[in-house]
Amino acid sequence: MSRLDALRTRSARPRTFLGGHQSLSVFLFAIAITVLLPVIATLPPFSGFGTQKDWVNGFADAGVYILLALGLNVVVGFAGLLDLGYAAFFAIGAYTYAYGNSGFTGLDIPFWPMLIVGALVAATFGILLGAPTLRLRGDYLAIVTLGFGEIVPVVFLNSDKYTNGTNGITGIGQPSIYGVFGINGFGFTNPWPYYITIVVIITIVVCLLYRLEDSRLGRAWVALREDELAAASMGINTVTTKLLAFAIGASTAGLAGVFFSSKLSSVTPDSFGFTVSFTALAMVVLGGMGNIWGVAAGAFIVYELQTQGLKQLNTFAHSIGLQNVDFTNYQYLLYGLALVLMMLLRPEGLFPSRRRRRELHETPAEDELTAADPTAGVAA
Repeated sequence: MSRLDALRTRSARPRTFLGGHQSLSVFLFAIAITVLLPVIATLPPFSGFGTQKDWVNGFADAGVYILLALGLNVVVGFAGLLDLGYAAFFAIGAYTYAYGNSGFTGLDIPFWPMLIVGALVAATFGILLGAPTLRLRGDYLAIVTLGFGEIVPVVFLNSDKYTNGTNGITGIGQPSIYGVFGINGFGFTNPWPYYITIVVIITIVVCLLYRLEDSRLGRAWVALREDELAAASMGINTVTTKLLAFAIGASTAGLAGVFFSSKLSSVTPDSFGFTVSFTALAMVVLGGMGNIWGVAAGAFIVYELQTQGLKQLNTFAHSIGLQNVDFTNYQYLLYGLALVLMMLLRPEGLFPSRRRRRELHETPAEDELTAADPTAGVAA
C-alpha cells in the first residue's frame, strides 16, 4: 500500500465517524469558524477595511441574517412554501423581547428566558398565519404572506400606546450572564460576547435543523414540496406538515429578533420592512435552497458583500475621481443582477443540495432513462 493510500485510509476513519455523529461535526465546525474568522480579519487585505472589533461586530450582525435565512429555508427550501412576509416574525420576536426587558413596560426578564419566549411567540404567529393559508399554493400563498408581512410593521407603527409608534422602544436590556466571567462593556465597544452568543445560537439551530431534515417530518416536507397531491395520497397529513414548517421557520426568526433587539438596545417598526424579507429570500436562493450549511454560507457572504464590499467599492470609486458614485444606493439593483445571473448560470445556488443539483442538471439521456426505469439514478 502506498503512502497516499495509507493517508486516505487514515483520513476515512474520522470522516466516517463524523458522518455518523452529525451534531458533533456541526459543533467542531462552529468552533473552527468562530476562531478562524477573527484571525482572518487581522490579515491583509481585510485588516485594511477595519479593526478586528469592527469585523467581529459585523460578524455578529451577519449572524442575525444567517438565522433568518435558516428559518426561511425551512419554509421555502424544505416545504416549498413561498413566504414573502418573513420579516413579520422577525419583528414579533424583537418586540417580544422589547416588552419583556425594557423601561417601556417596566419588566426586567433576563435575555435567556426571553430568547425561548420570543421563539415561541413567533411560532404561534407562524401557526396563525399558516392556518388560513392551508389551501393556498404558489402565487396565492405568496400574496397572503406578503400582506401579512406588510400588516405587522404597520400595526407596530400605529399602536403608539403599546409600541411607542415611530419612536420605537428604547432602553432594552442586554444579556448579563457574561458579567459572571468578569467581562465588562457588553455593548458596541465590546462585540465579542455578542459574536460568541450568536455563534452558539446558530450552532444549536443548525443541529436541530439537520435532525429535522433527516426525520420523518423532514421527508414529509420534501414530499410536500415535490407534489402535494401525491403526498396527501400517501397518507401525509399536509395540514400539520405545513403548520409545523411555518412554526419552525417563524421560531428561528423570533430568535433572530430577540438577539437583534438586545444588541441594538432599541427596536423601531422601520427595521422590519419588505426589504428584510426580500434580502433573506435572496440569501436562501443564492446560497442554495434546501441546503442548510449552503444557506448559512450564502447569507454570510451576501451580508458581508452588502456591508463591506459595497463600502470598499465606494472607496475605490472616490479614489479614482468618481465622487458622486455611491454603490450602496444600487444595492438592490446589484441584488437583481445577481439573481438574474444566478438563475441563468447556476439556478441551484452557490452551494446546492445534491437533490436540487440533480433536478436542475439532469441531462436528456438521464431523463429518458429515469422515465424508462424509475429506480435509475437513485444511487447517484
